[in-house]
Amino acid sequence: MTMNFPEELLYTKDHEWVKIEGDTATIGITEFAQSELGDIVFIEVDTVGETIEAEAIFGTVEAVKTVSDLFMPVSGEILEFNSDLENAPETVNEDPYGKGWMVKVKLSDSSNRNGLLSAADYKELIGQ
Repeated sequence: MTMNFPEELLYTKDHEWVKIEGDTATIGITEFAQSELGDIVFIEVDTVGETIEAEAIFGTVEAVKTVSDLFMPVSGEILEFNSDLENAPETVNEDPYGKGWMVKVKLSDSSNRNGLLSAADYKELIGQ
């Protein structure tokens, strides 16, 4: 099965994706991450309003068999959690890059993207 990794997004070694538009970043987990986790049953993000440093934990995603931490790809203030995921966490499995986004962040520093991977680099990381 060929997985989808949109070229316009940036990725992390922890399997998050980032879409940067101006000084706002939208963050979610990759198709690879959701497939490894399996059926997602709960997403917890209680950091809205907080400023989180890159690589710090901003929430957790719970699947049937495991709980996994969510790591911030960039430093910034978490503006919004995708509240649709409270009632429909499986949206992350169905549409990880669209309706399954997790948080929106106000970037604290645009140089943040330095450690992020291109789609090609991410594919190489996971052996695609």
